[in-house]
Amino acid sequence: MKANRTKQNYDAMMYRQMHSIAEGEPLLLHACCAPCSSAVLERIGDFFRIDILFFNPNITDRAEYQKRLSELYNFVESFKTKYPISIIEGEYNPSDFFDIAKGLETEPEKGARCYKCYRQRIEKTAQTAAEKGYRFFTTTLSLSPHKNTEWINLIGEKEGKKYGAEFLYCDFKKKNGYKRSIELSAEYGLYRQDYCGCIFSKIETEKKRAEKNRTAAKGER
Repeated sequence: MKANRTKQNYDAMMYRQMHSIAEGEPLLLHACCAPCSSAVLERIGDFFRIDILFFNPNITDRAEYQKRLSELYNFVESFKTKYPISIIEGEYNPSDFFDIAKGLETEPEKGARCYKCYRQRIEKTAQTAAEKGYRFFTTTLSLSPHKNTEWINLIGEKEGKKYGAEFLYCDFKKKNGYKRSIELSAEYGLYRQDYCGCIFSKIETEKKRAEKNRTAAKGER
């Protein structure tokens, strides 16, 4: 979980990588949901030939998991890019997430539990990319302002070297990426969840919402 002392511009690093890559190169994109995928696909979907890996064992409610997966299918079907996009469904086993989260249940978002969750999903993407012959892989996770972008990129770099696939550096929230995802969500009528996916994040979100409502109620008195 150690971070570099010098802050990196991962968005600029991505574009430098792309200058040396031929257009139409296959890329495996890990996706957490349709809203985050929307702005990412808009940004790089006409450059890479993208296949999406939906691997998110952290989504511990099966109905929520299916809702996000269905929404991703709906968006990909309606959103046009230069190259066709397909979706690979990863294995759904929430117990894998609970195994790595043991002892970290009360960690706040962006804490040690999140680091392990990033690593679990990014490692699977790197492994799948290598097994299926993709030279490049990346993730939509860096679009969210609630995620630690440096951790995401350092993990991606490490897992890429481990499995023999190259991680496409990313900071998709740059250039108003997150704002654009909100706009695209409204345009395509996408379901936007208000928590990352795990039960611990959901509980934290509900507590914050309840506190906000209590504060608002006091202000109205």
